[in-house]
Amino acid sequence: MAVAMLESLIRNPLLLIYAAFVIWMLVDAVRRGEWLWVVFIILFHPINAPLYFFLVYRNASSGMSGGFELPGTHKRKRIRELETQIRLLDKAHHYLELGDIYYGQGNLEKAHSSYQSALERDPDDLDVRGHLGQCLLRLKRPGEARALLETACRENPKHDYGHSLMGLAEAYAASGDYDAAVATLRRVLQDYTYARARVQLAEIYLAKQQKDLALPELREVLNDDLSAPAFQRKRDRVWVRRAKQLLR
Repeated sequence: MAVAMLESLIRNPLLLIYAAFVIWMLVDAVRRGEWLWVVFIILFHPINAPLYFFLVYRNASSGMSGGFELPGTHKRKRIRELETQIRLLDKAHHYLELGDIYYGQGNLEKAHSSYQSALERDPDDLDVRGHLGQCLLRLKRPGEARALLETACRENPKHDYGHSLMGLAEAYAASGDYDAAVATLRRVLQDYTYARARVQLAEIYLAKQQKDLALPELREVLNDDLSAPAFQRKRDRVWVRRAKQLLR
């Protein structure tokens, strides 16, 4: 059946063009997180691909530069640009941005290499120390992460909107220093309402057999999720799921 469909596409250029259009709209819907449209396009593409183009794509693209790009194209272009700038200028901030892209992609080894290069060129840069510390945490090297994050948080406790402090608390917990981890997470929650901070704090309380202190934190995560905007719910869904699991 698939072979027959392929042969019909080859014989009919218009069908081939339309198939390319449907794929274009489908990839764009995935990029924007329009999952309901993704389902509609897959199941009923003869009608919904053009509808998506007029109702979503054209309106969303009116304030953007035109042109179709596959997911990740922009980042690949930026990586090439940064590699060129590094060859010509060899600046710490270029290595830092390159490391951030790799970190966001989950390529931790390349991120670590870029951050390390940035640190060698500018050891006083706060972002370099903070981001390298976070990367080392993900690489299961909490001792090295702790040293970097301590210096970053000492200089600016609100660095990266409290994320460096949360990373430092994670490093403390990984090394068994639970009291320092609790104090650091409480410090985060003085200024922010991160689900991550509450769940990690609850996990430490549970590890210390302090269930009465853990339960309010977990319930607060679920209560906040009920009224949170869509972008925040998407960002916090991992921690909300973990809070539900712990409550069970």
